[in-house]
Amino acid sequence: MIIRKRLAAGACALLAALAGGIAPANAADGPPKDSPKVELVLDVSGSMRAQDVDGGSRTRMAAAKQAFNEVIDAVPADVRLGIRTLGANYAGDDKELGCRDSKQLYRVGPVDRTEAKTAVATLQPTGWTPIGYALRGADQDLGTDGGTRRIVLITDGEDSCGQPDPCDVARELAAKGTHLTIDTLGLAQDDKTREQLSCIAEATGGTYSTVRHTKELSGRIKQLVRRAETPVETPKPVKGADACSKAPEIGAGLWTDRETFSEHRWYRVNVKPGQELRTSVSIGADRAVDRDYGVLVRAVSEGGQELVRGAESGSGRTDVISSGLRYPYGQAGDKDKAKEDGKEPRTVCLEVSSSFSAPAGVKRDPGLPVELAVDLVDAPDDPSDLAAFGLGRGWVLLAVLALTGLIAGLVWGWVSRWRVTVWRAN
Repeated sequence: MIIRKRLAAGACALLAALAGGIAPANAADGPPKDSPKVELVLDVSGSMRAQDVDGGSRTRMAAAKQAFNEVIDAVPADVRLGIRTLGANYAGDDKELGCRDSKQLYRVGPVDRTEAKTAVATLQPTGWTPIGYALRGADQDLGTDGGTRRIVLITDGEDSCGQPDPCDVARELAAKGTHLTIDTLGLAQDDKTREQLSCIAEATGGTYSTVRHTKELSGRIKQLVRRAETPVETPKPVKGADACSKAPEIGAGLWTDRETFSEHRWYRVNVKPGQELRTSVSIGADRAVDRDYGVLVRAVSEGGQELVRGAESGSGRTDVISSGLRYPYGQAGDKDKAKEDGKEPRTVCLEVSSSFSAPAGVKRDPGLPVELAVDLVDAPDDPSDLAAFGLGRGWVLLAVLALTGLIAGLVWGWVSRWRVTVWRAN
């Protein structure tokens, strides 16, 4: 009897050990919580019945289904995928109901290929095209639990609801600072659709593409899903001040902010002796702007003295405009000597401003997206590379111009005197 009890206890212990060994393996299946997340947002409105893909041999919906099946098979192991639809359920004429017709078809997470394909197979072109409403839903689906966040919107037309405006929604989502990227794929080639989808993509740093073939659609979606897997440095949100004395302190890295039209934003960076501050600033035109524009970044001392500046301007349509500067604080070779002399780090104030303007009717809020790249490296050993009296290398150009002017003046004076002498002699 005792032996039987011992055997039973041993068997239970063995089963528990096996279960304990299996559970962690199952728990480890699928991507971790900080892995990239992608949600495919598919237009299933009535216009997807149109038969004009692959030279007219198949409908837009059939092409989208085949492309989705191929994408589902090719999802990388480290990517969490979800699917949301718009216009898939309500076929009536009530605009209020039709413009809320967006539903998550497959929850963002590890991909069960059979389940995902089965869900896609049931879709039939049905109703309206509430793109703005669907984008807000997709943003909520992705959550904020870590990992890069990307939405891929596939549609054959512009939003048919008007409110909320998809471009405004994209800017709103970008302004939240959750680092969301929206890529758009258009199955139609009309100007209004192209303009709207381009606006949505540009607002979040995404891309817009027009596709007319199933293979092209499948390949582009796969490319975007794989791109989500590529590790990128996520910019850290920061809010610049209206004066140097109130500015937030930032260090090396990527920073993101929003700046209204013609606004000045200030940030502070501590530069140690023997370091060189390198800064680049990019401002995105994520909405319609007037044709003349510019961006200025200045490095200023706490006392208000300009140390160095960088500026760029342009005319015409642009997606982004950038400028940058370099400010060395002492030479690399003087670093140890500076420490011995007790030289303290220097606070450099960075001023970022732009001269964008916009036509009447264009929304000013939220402001234009600003990205700052800040790096602190060893200062160069060459003294000629140092900023001099706040003008940087401008002194070299000034000296060259002065010398050139002096020589030109002397030559012209000598020639004039010689000509007068010759004239008098004759």
